[in-house]
Formats: sequence, C-alpha cells, structure tokens
Amino acid sequence: MNSVFLSWGIAALATTGVITRPFKWPEAVWAVAGAVLLVALGLLPLHLAIEAIGKGTDVYLFLFGMMLLSEVGRREGLFDWVAVLAVNHARSSPRKLFVLVYLFGVVITAFLSNDATAVVLTPAVFAAAKKAKTPPLPLLFVCAFVANAASFVLPISNPANIVLYGNHTPPLGPWMLRFTLPSVLSIAATFVMLRWTQGEALAGVCEANLEAVELSASGRVALAGIAVTAGALLTVSAYDIQLGLPTAILGTLTALVVLIKERRSPLPMIREISWNVLPLVAGLFVLVEMLDHTGVINSFAGELRRATEHNEMAAAGWAGASIAFLSNLINNLPAGLIASSTVMQAHSPERVIDALLIGVDLGPNLSITGSLATILWLNAIRREGEDVSFMKFLKVGALVMVPALVLALGARILTG
Repeated sequence: MNSVFLSWGIAALATTGVITRPFKWPEAVWAVAGAVLLVALGLLPLHLAIEAIGKGTDVYLFLFGMMLLSEVGRREGLFDWVAVLAVNHARSSPRKLFVLVYLFGVVITAFLSNDATAVVLTPAVFAAAKKAKTPPLPLLFVCAFVANAASFVLPISNPANIVLYGNHTPPLGPWMLRFTLPSVLSIAATFVMLRWTQGEALAGVCEANLEAVELSASGRVALAGIAVTAGALLTVSAYDIQLGLPTAILGTLTALVVLIKERRSPLPMIREISWNVLPLVAGLFVLVEMLDHTGVINSFAGELRRATEHNEMAAAGWAGASIAFLSNLINNLPAGLIASSTVMQAHSPERVIDALLIGVDLGPNLSITGSLATILWLNAIRREGEDVSFMKFLKVGALVMVPALVLALGARILTG
C-alpha cells in the first residue's frame, strides 16, 4: 500500500509542477521527471511505461504535422497576410475584430482541430492585434477558449475525442445528432461570457485601411498545405483512419516544397518548433498508466457502473462535470485516456460516454494546463513576448467555462 501512496504522491507533485512551473522550467520537465521517477523506483514496470508512451504515437504525429504547418506559415508571411485582411474588415472596431477572430477560430477548430487553432491561428491573431494597435490579450484569449469550446463540433475537432472513443469515434451522422446542439450552446455561451469579461479592453478604436500585403508564392504553398490538410482530416476521419500520420505527412510535404523552392536549410525551421510539447504528452500518458496499474481506474469504473444503474441521467451529469475539473489537474488527453478505460470497464451507455467527452473537451477552459491546445497556445504567445499566469487565466476561465459546460452537458443529457 505504501508503494501505491508513493506513486500517487509522485504523480501529484509532477502535476503540480506542470501547473505552477517552479523556476519557470517548461511543463515537460515536470511531467517527464515524474514518469522517470515512477520507473526508476520500480513503482511502474518499464514495459508498461513504454506501452503508455506508445499510446500517444498518433498524437505526436498529429502535433508534429500541425507545428510544421504553423512554422511554415509564420516564416512565409501567411499570418501577416491574414492579419491585414482581418484588421481591414474590422473597420476600426476592436469589437468587430474580436467577432471575426472568434468566428475564424470556430472554423479552424471544427475542421482542423483545437490544437491547430492554438498553433496556426494564435500567431495570426497576434500579428492582427499588432497591426491594429489594439491590446492583444482579449484576441489571444479567443484563440485559447474557442479551441476548447468548439472542439466537439466534429470528431476531428479534438484529438481527445479519438482518445476517449478508443480510436473509433461514432460515424459523422450520429455524431452530429448527438453533439450539434451542445456544440452550438457551448460556442455561444463561451462567446457571450468571454466578450463580457473583455469588454473594457475592447473599447475604443483600432487601425484600419492597412496597405494590403501580397502573399508570396511560398505563403500560398503554406495556405494550400493547411487547406489540403483540413480536407484530408475530414476524409480520413470518415473512414475511421487515425489522423496523426496523414497530418505529419502533409505538414512535412508542405515544408519540403517551400524549402526546396527557396533552397533553404531545414535547420532554422526545425529549431523553432516547440519540441518540448511531445515529451510533455509522453510523460502525462505514463502518469495515467500508473493510475491504471494501481487500480484507480478499476475503482472509477465500479463507481460509474453503480451510479449508472441507479440513475443514468444523474450519472452522466456528475461524470461529465467531474472529468471536466479533473482535466485541469492532469490535462485532458490523459483524462480522456482515463475516461476511455473507465467506460470500457463499466460498459457505459452512450449518454454517459458523450457527457464524459463534453467534460474532457470543454472543462479545460478553466485553466492554462487543462488541455494540450492551451499549453500550445501558451508556447505560441510566449514566443511573441506575451505571457498569462495561472491565476490570470483562472479568473477568466471560471466565468467562461462553467456556463458553457452546464448548457452543453444539459443539452446532451436531456436530449437522450
């Protein structure tokens, strides 16, 4: 029993490190340190740790492809081009610019995933704020919150969707029937609350009628690469194919075309990619494996099974709310793994599984460590000289996330 409590203690300390970033060390340092310590002390067999890391292969490939596409777009001026278009369409109004960014974020999240919103949209939004000479943080908050609020519009809108359903998401038709209303309510509630919290910062006027920026040939290649990737992800998801490899291939091909066309070395591009995200994900997967190894997930499954037998609707409600808050403690990808293992062992009905998915997707809007998309967003804004503390994000997240979660969960649970 002492080994079990020691395992949980190490996991708790690692999670605390990821959340608070002592000494301002990257989040990955703490997650990896916790995983290594579990194996080194014999608390988790090495072969189970390796298996846990392997479970994230599709996620690693997906992130690699998206980060490549983002870096190509940044280097080739795609985001500056998008920024000028957005600013000119806002017609001197920061509030209109806010709406444009939000709508664009919904589209990017729905068709490319919430991680794409973090790594592709965030640099463009920062460029737009800079050109418009308006405070960037309200617009950057849009990228963080809409990435999670719109992440169950489609199966491909969040890698956590695929994790929770064990790489076999429901077909598109049934998915839309079950999640369209909850998605609409989530997106609308998040917009209203975020707009309210940022109202003062969006007052006044911003720049307009900026001189048009011509998109270079390489910039058009980057734009085409992103568009083709969106189409490919929709196609492969319809055939129940994992998303990681196609994304990695298309991101690599886009980068290669640009590098060959301009006869550049790939090293500067490679150096700019936020590689620390990948070991962070791997470390989190190992921490979840420890929970399974120590019997925690089996206990969760028993509790969920008994609650569902007693009252399915109530069980769906507390399960969705619980996983929403748990996602902020351990990140929503590991939370999705826990939920997936739990519902398989508990043989849970659709309503309960869907409530868990909404919690895993939307709950992370509470804190900066809740989802991988938000951590990617943090990395993106830090590169631009911005930063948001845990408490600053929490003050906004507490107001934005809770109404959206209640409405989305209520809609899914009550509609059967």
